[in-house]
Amino acid sequence: MNERRPSRRQAEQAVATLLRWIGENPARPGLGATPGLVVDAWLEHGRGYRTTPEAALGQILEGAGPTEGMVLLRDIRFESHCEHHLAPFVGLVHVAYLPDRRVAGIGGIARLVDCFAKRLQIQERLTGQIAMSLNELLQPKGVAVAIEATHHCLTTRGAHKPGTKFVTTRLLGAFRDDPDLRRDFSTLSTRPDGI
Repeated sequence: MNERRPSRRQAEQAVATLLRWIGENPARPGLGATPGLVVDAWLEHGRGYRTTPEAALGQILEGAGPTEGMVLLRDIRFESHCEHHLAPFVGLVHVAYLPDRRVAGIGGIARLVDCFAKRLQIQERLTGQIAMSLNELLQPKGVAVAIEATHHCLTTRGAHKPGTKFVTTRLLGAFRDDPDLRRDFSTLSTRPDGI
C-alpha cells in the first residue's frame, strides 16, 4: 500500500460521516463515543494485517520424524469480515496435516487461522491461505482445511437466509491424492462426538 495511513482522527471523522449519511446525528446522546469505539473495533478486526504467518505459527519443531497418522485440530472458532460489505462471517475451521519432519503447536495453528481471518476476506481465499501457509512452513506430506461459516451479508441483508452455512475446502498433497485419507478427514472433522 503506497498511500499514507489515515490518522485516528481521520478514521473517527469517517465514521461520523457515515453516521450522518444514514440519517443519524453523531453528536446526539448515545453516539458521542461511537466513532472512537468503531475505530477501536476495526483495529481488532484488522489485527491480521499486523502479523505474518511465520510469527503466528510460532515455533516449529524440527526432526519430529514421519508419522503415519494425521494431526487434526478441529472446531477452531473464527470471526472475519467480508471484503464486499464489511459484514461479519463467523464459523469453524478444521485443519489437518500429515507431518513429515516438522510439527507445529496447536496454539500456533489457531493463531495462523486468526492471522488470515482478521483481515478483510472471502472464505475461499481464507481457506487457501491457511492451507498454503501450513504447506509452506511445515512441508508436510499433505494439508487439509475445511471451513464452515455463516455470513451476515447473506443472513441479515440481501437474500436474508438465516441458518445458511457456507463450506469451503482446500486439499493439498496426500489429502488431495488419497481418497481414504480425504474421507477420514471429512469424517473426523464433522463428527459431533469426535473420534
